Amino acid sequence: MRRRGFLAAPAALGLAPAALGFATMVPGAARAEAPYPDRPIRLLVTIPPGGAPDVAARIVAQRLGERLGQPVVIENRAGSNGQIATEAAVRSRPDGYTLLFAQDTVITVNPALYERAPFNVATDLVPVASVASNAFVLSVNPSLAARTLEEFIALARRSDPPLAYASGGSGSQHQLAMEMLAQRAGLRMLHVPFRGGTPAVTATVAGDTAAVFSGTSSAPLIQQGRLRAIAVTGPRRSPAFPDLPAIGEMFPGYEVVIWLGVFAPAGTPAPVVATLRDAINASLAEPAVRARLELAGGLEPMVTTPEGFAALIRHDTAKYGALVRAIGIRPE
Repeated sequence: MRRRGFLAAPAALGLAPAALGFATMVPGAARAEAPYPDRPIRLLVTIPPGGAPDVAARIVAQRLGERLGQPVVIENRAGSNGQIATEAAVRSRPDGYTLLFAQDTVITVNPALYERAPFNVATDLVPVASVASNAFVLSVNPSLAARTLEEFIALARRSDPPLAYASGGSGSQHQLAMEMLAQRAGLRMLHVPFRGGTPAVTATVAGDTAAVFSGTSSAPLIQQGRLRAIAVTGPRRSPAFPDLPAIGEMFPGYEVVIWLGVFAPAGTPAPVVATLRDAINASLAEPAVRARLELAGGLEPMVTTPEGFAALIRHDTAKYGALVRAIGIRPE
């Protein structure tokens, strides 16, 4: 997976109505010519088949198609940290028949990484619905002399040369999570980027790197003793790892939550967006869908209001954009 591998949206946002920086829809403008939908819908996915976001997209597509009475066809448009799929969605007709399924970094980090992109997600896309979220787990190679977050920080502070950490690529949330910790804890770490979260985890298991942030899908490796988990990045402790502290317990305000969402081209009629949102939210309320998302990588269904989702996007875009610029991250 080129990007990053996933608890609930930050409570501090309150998910209250906010002025939307994103493209908005004007009621009454551009009505659907026929009852929507009357033909198959394309769902563009930003990563190759197999990763947790792709599996989540297929779960949502299946139930969305069943609810709407038309097939929802997955098209994987991987490459350039999600920019290829995003541009394809932006250039599509705003009629509800081409949608984008994206992880948060495509929407909140890429604008800072690709400042000269020929599109602007804040004005060229409409948020349809949030889908799922998760937090990272900070794990280390079992040979490392650190069994707790406190011990890891103490070791990293005195290590010379710096401890190496793996990430899923330059600008990935794996990297951003560690750089945020390094800023808060006063650490100097060596970044070793890989082409996706899986090889980053593999490198840490092998001892090539000392630490990695990964999704809760790494639980089997932790249970087998091949990785040692020491903390989570969510706003609170994870049900999957109740004994692990949240990094925010030691550094108040630290929080990294990964989310997935569905987007449409700007100008998509408001009734069409509402139809899609209602069908997605209803699907996420189904116990079977919730169970399948959990199996897909510890994903937790994430239902927000339109205003709440827009507020979350604005919050994360500001947070990660500032970090990208502060440390000078550039795409590979």
